[in-house]
Amino acid sequence: MKEVTGLLLMDVDGTLIQQEGIDLLAQEAGVGQKVAEITAQAMNGELDFSASLEARVALLKGLEASIFPKIIEQMDVTPGAKILITELHQRGYKVGLVSGGFHEVIDPIARSLGIDLVRANRLQTFDGRLTGKVLGEIVTSKKKKETLLTWAKEHCIELDQTIAIGDGANDLLMIKASGIGIAFMAKPIVSAQTPYRIEKRDLRLVLDIIDRHRKERACISY
Repeated sequence: MKEVTGLLLMDVDGTLIQQEGIDLLAQEAGVGQKVAEITAQAMNGELDFSASLEARVALLKGLEASIFPKIIEQMDVTPGAKILITELHQRGYKVGLVSGGFHEVIDPIARSLGIDLVRANRLQTFDGRLTGKVLGEIVTSKKKKETLLTWAKEHCIELDQTIAIGDGANDLLMIKASGIGIAFMAKPIVSAQTPYRIEKRDLRLVLDIIDRHRKERACISY
C-alpha cells in the first residue's frame, strides 16, 4: 500500500465547481433570486450558515428528486481540478471534499474525478420530491474543521501536511486549522484571513503554493 503523505480538503461550490448547487436547484424550483440572495449573505459571513441553509432548502419543497442529473449537467468543474487531483495522488496525498452542498449532486462529480473522501449534506425526499428539509447534521464551518482533523487522524497525517481550500466564510475554520490554507476566488472576509490566495480560476495554481510553502519551510529548518 502506498504511503499517505498528505491530505487536501476542498470546498465544492465556488471552488471545485464554478456554480452554487443550491442556486441551480432554486432556479428549477422558481425561487432562484431569493435563494441566491441568501446564499451570498451566508458566504460573506452575514448570516448563520445552518439557519440560512435551512431557509434555502425549505424553499425547494416539492421539487422533483429526479432533477439532480439535470443540475449536474449545468455544473462546470473548475479548470485545473483534474490535474491537481492526479498530481496529488501521485505524490501520495488523499483528496477530500467537504461541502455545505449536497451529496446528491457532489457524489457523481467526486467519482468522476477520483476523489477519495466526501462529506456533504443530504436532502430529504418523500414520494419522489424534496420535503424542504436536510437529513442529519448540517455541515457547518465547525464541521468542516472537525472533518479535516478527523480525516487527518484516520490517515495518520500531521496537520502541517494538510491543505484546505475554499471561498466562503463557511470554510474559514478549516482553512485556518490546516497546514496550508488557501483562499480560492474568495469572498473578502476569507481572503483577509488566509495565508495564501488564488485570484485566477485555475486549481493548478495550488501546486505552486504547495511547492513554494515546502521550500520556505525547508529553508527555515535549515
